Amino acid sequence: MATVFLSLGSNFGDRLSYLQQAASMFSTLPGTSIVTSSSFYETEPWCMKTENWFVNAVIQISTSLTPEELLNECQKIEQKLGRVRTTQDGKYGDRTIDIDILFYDSDVISTDNLIIPHRLLQRRAFVLVPMLEIAQDFVHPLFKKTIAQLYDELENPEQVFLYGTRV
Repeated sequence: MATVFLSLGSNFGDRLSYLQQAASMFSTLPGTSIVTSSSFYETEPWCMKTENWFVNAVIQISTSLTPEELLNECQKIEQKLGRVRTTQDGKYGDRTIDIDILFYDSDVISTDNLIIPHRLLQRRAFVLVPMLEIAQDFVHPLFKKTIAQLYDELENPEQVFLYGTRV
């Protein structure tokens, strides 16, 4: 079984409900269970032209799915929850749900469809803050630094506020 960290985010519609529904869908996947989850955090948009703030969380799952199978399931869940992939001037658009695979064990994967660890997580407070809550000592396999160290090195982090209870 692989240990996987997933980032969940929503800035459109009933944000909290979308995160809860996504987490629930992961718990029903064959060979997959939720190990732990962070609290919910409200975060300002990162690299987006929108007034809609996000609600974000990170969940840790245990799964027998391969990375590619997991990516497929993430995209299916996004689609079921109404995700529309749009960009505005090359920037990200509002979304009901966004699911990113942050880490899959300590594997390093780079294919046309999948990059693990997520290539921008070390620059995103909205990912690092929830990760700090559940896995501050996890070591990034490329940077050889803990989540706590990566957070301490952030320059100009976006605002992140505790929003609610765990997933």
